[in-house]
Amino acid sequence: MARKTPEEARQTYDAILDAAEVVFCEQGVARASLCDIASAAGVTRGAIYGHFRNKVDVFSRMYERVHLPIERLVEAGADSQASDPLGRLRGLLVKVLQDTARDPRQRRVLEILYHKCEMTPELGRLVEHQQGLRARAIDHTRRYLHSAVACGQLPAETDCERAAVGVHAYVTGLIANWLFDPASFDLSAEAEPLVGWYLAALEKGDSPG
Repeated sequence: MARKTPEEARQTYDAILDAAEVVFCEQGVARASLCDIASAAGVTRGAIYGHFRNKVDVFSRMYERVHLPIERLVEAGADSQASDPLGRLRGLLVKVLQDTARDPRQRRVLEILYHKCEMTPELGRLVEHQQGLRARAIDHTRRYLHSAVACGQLPAETDCERAAVGVHAYVTGLIANWLFDPASFDLSAEAEPLVGWYLAALEKGDSPG
């Protein structure tokens, strides 16, 4: 049998990950098997082992190729000293919600992570990665809020630590609830007013929710 070209090998790799997204989303990570993924991808189990060590490796690679919302907050942390920190944070949070609604791949992977994935010891590395991203995202959000206090956009008495945790919980909660029932509200259209409502409460010195 002729050896596959690098391009053909890459196409097979991507097809396996595409199939894994669908299978994990439909069956859940625990119930899905490599045979299920191979069948959905139109390849053999041997083809999967040519690219991945096991199901956990497939799951990890699938996760890694998607730019998840929390990573956007982490990457944007360097801009927390912007002249309009609250406006900058508002724009980032709106984009996080809208990208989730508009990007089918991101939506599938998030649905798997939020609703179709049991965080077993096998997935320990992924859990640690998620915990680290969460901590960094909250830290960067706190920096935006401190900057907003410093330039008078938020009250001087704002508890930036508590507010940063609240912002993160609010946004991830919106995503989790929308993924559970996307027909319940239009996340893309509602992103701006939902974020605006929460930040407006902070501006007034209220505790949202």
